[in-house]
Amino acid sequence: MPSNDVRILAQAAVPTAAVGALAAVVSGVVAGGKGAIGAVVATVIVILFMGLGLYVLQRTAKSLPHLFQAMGLMLYAAQILLLFVFLAVFKHTTLFNPKAFALTLVAGTLAWIAAQTRAHMKSKILYVEPDSTSSSHDGKPHKSGHSS
Repeated sequence: MPSNDVRILAQAAVPTAAVGALAAVVSGVVAGGKGAIGAVVATVIVILFMGLGLYVLQRTAKSLPHLFQAMGLMLYAAQILLLFVFLAVFKHTTLFNPKAFALTLVAGTLAWIAAQTRAHMKSKILYVEPDSTSSSHDGKPHKSGHSS
């Protein structure tokens, strides 16, 4: 993973983990140990799903840029489907508090989206990668296009 991608991943995961830790403390106080466990499980799921999604999208952007938008839409649909599967499997669990889980899941997702948006806005990513083969042997760039 290029350093830009790792930087964006870290800038999104760290605030999400902080929100998750805060939610675990609040849930632990309000709902006890099961609330804290629910918050921790939700935080791990958000970081895992969103982190893998970011990784897949970055790889798609590099190797198949023409499929980037379609891949993003499919990825978000897959993430929602996987979340529904997870919720269906643990529907009647007594392992954690479902309200603490749900609220932390929403708060963590919103924190991830906000942090990732901020990271993308702050990063200085080139829209066009400079091509070193476009210069001539004398060091001057070639003119391309139509000049009037």
